[in-house]
Amino acid sequence: MTIPRADQPLQVADPATTAANPDPTSEPTAAAPRGIRALGPVGLVLAGGISVQFGGALAVSLMPRAGALGVVTLRLAVAAIVLMVICRPRLRGHSRADWGTVLVFGLTMAAMNGLFYQSVARIPLGPAVTLEVLGPLILSVVTSRRAVNLVWAGFALGGVFLLGGGGFSTLDPAGVAFALSAGAMWAAYIVFSARTGRRFPQADGLALAMVVAAVAFLPLGLVESGGRLLDPTTVALGSAVAILSSVLPYTLELLALRRMPASTFAVMMSLEPAVASIAGFLVLSQTLSVTEGLAIGLVIAASMGAVRTQVGRGRAKNVG
Repeated sequence: MTIPRADQPLQVADPATTAANPDPTSEPTAAAPRGIRALGPVGLVLAGGISVQFGGALAVSLMPRAGALGVVTLRLAVAAIVLMVICRPRLRGHSRADWGTVLVFGLTMAAMNGLFYQSVARIPLGPAVTLEVLGPLILSVVTSRRAVNLVWAGFALGGVFLLGGGGFSTLDPAGVAFALSAGAMWAAYIVFSARTGRRFPQADGLALAMVVAAVAFLPLGLVESGGRLLDPTTVALGSAVAILSSVLPYTLELLALRRMPASTFAVMMSLEPAVASIAGFLVLSQTLSVTEGLAIGLVIAASMGAVRTQVGRGRAKNVG
């Protein structure tokens, strides 16, 4: 994956209003058909979701070696190093508000990762992601400016609860609490990812925020795992988790949020339980029931509806 250099900034608009108020100074790519341009951010979100869930499945298999906090530490540290090398962000020329946004974004990422991995250490991957996705769904309902997005959120919510078997009473209460808290941080991540993308060119803000997250989480990982974090096999597997779960998805999602309304992005995040279930089946040998399959169908239908709404808005903008 090649990330554009920081000395080639893009014209960035507010992702919540881009479709309605395009930047008149930006020039569309003439070689790309309109349909491809409209589907571009959708493809970025889908690719990021697939990457992060297979990375999560790999992380679960790594926890016996390094512990939940140790895995998060490796993931954030390696991701920070990779992003800093690739992006080479400029440290000068940013306001105090810019640095404040990066700081909050980094702490949000650290909290989101730490809470989620504490959850999957106690409950299966599918239910954990199912509970976590409630955060973006609630954000979708709160921020949506179109009634149709409420419909897609309702479909996704129904699929989420159906995927959870209609209730979570058999799950570890602490694991459920961690997953719900991670969902709240996920909603905050969406908001601050968009703000960071507006304040910094390309993925520079993401790289700096990842450094904040890694530094904030390092003491926790050292306390739990200590010298186990230096084992070559653990480092190699942790690096793979970092690439799949942090570098690729966070970069793709940050770029997508520059061209997609936050409410549509949040509804599309409802695909995560479906992708997590597939990753759990392929990597962790977790099987799917008929009910779970139906739930996945509802979630996919909701996401397809969100995609259709997004493409329709893009076509209306081009026609207008």
